[in-house]
Amino acid sequence: MLRSLLLGFFLVVLVTAGLVGYRAYDFLAVSPESPGQPKIVYIEQGQSFEAVANMLVAEGVLRDATGFRLLAKATDKGGRVKAGEFEVSTGWTPMRLLDYLTTAKGVQHRLAAPEGLTMRQIARLAEEAGLCSQAAFLKAASDPELLKKYNIPASNAEGFLFPNTYLFTRKRGDDGTYVVEAMLKEFWKQADFVWPTAKPAGKDLLAVVTLASLVEKETGVDAERPRVAGVFLNRLAKGMLLQTDPTIIYGLGDKFNGNLTRAHLEDPTNLYNTYTRPGLPPGPICSPGLKSLQAVTAPEIHDFYYFVATGEGEHKFSKTLDEHVNAVNKYQRGRRGKAQP
Repeated sequence: MLRSLLLGFFLVVLVTAGLVGYRAYDFLAVSPESPGQPKIVYIEQGQSFEAVANMLVAEGVLRDATGFRLLAKATDKGGRVKAGEFEVSTGWTPMRLLDYLTTAKGVQHRLAAPEGLTMRQIARLAEEAGLCSQAAFLKAASDPELLKKYNIPASNAEGFLFPNTYLFTRKRGDDGTYVVEAMLKEFWKQADFVWPTAKPAGKDLLAVVTLASLVEKETGVDAERPRVAGVFLNRLAKGMLLQTDPTIIYGLGDKFNGNLTRAHLEDPTNLYNTYTRPGLPPGPICSPGLKSLQAVTAPEIHDFYYFVATGEGEHKFSKTLDEHVNAVNKYQRGRRGKAQP
């Protein structure tokens, strides 16, 4: 009798163990689909592993949330799952899925923002990269709290969105904060190369970035940047108008059709018209790069007050108005270009 009971007990144990083993094998070795198909899943910052497991089941890339939690606990990987956007497959086993979610960087979206772009142009690039809408980017770039956090002395981030190539893990929803914040962080990171010790703040910082944005728009030749900065500083020191076309174009915004007219130059309502308004414009007209910022902080000391484009990518610099007029006649031949009257 006792032998029969023991035998029955062992049979039950063996059957149970076999079922558990089979279920474990079935869970670990068999994927939800074969062949699999790619899926994009999002893991939120701070999301619990239980919620992640349930989401993966709902997305069809996992069959058993409980088994996945037990697997994560057994491998001590439950706390290593990263937040972000991930491309996974319904053909993956749970172990492969867990390994990927704890080691991969997620889908990376590239945002290439070269020097000299305006805030609105960068917003368009952010939308094209699938990171956020233009509206969301511009909203974040004008967020008072975000600007205060990064000591931006203006009502928006124009000029402080540092030019660079960025890789982002896209966030769910339409929020441009993480994109703008990354660019503001990069500005202050690069600022260490411009001001290794004390950095300007408030109006002084805004003036430096504004002047650097003018230098950025006036020349693409690195060697010329300190000289162009010197010209602007010479004119400011003498109380001369800066008379630079890019500021007018910026002030015109979407109304500019590519043709700068005499009426534009004489328009007193354009706040960025440096032909009628003395001093610097109200703020930056683009995002200057490192070379332009360095040029403004270490300008070339000279007696030049004018420059005109030669048509070959460089400029002719002049000390007197007569020299400048001759240069304009020589190089422009009736074209306005970037002549400084």
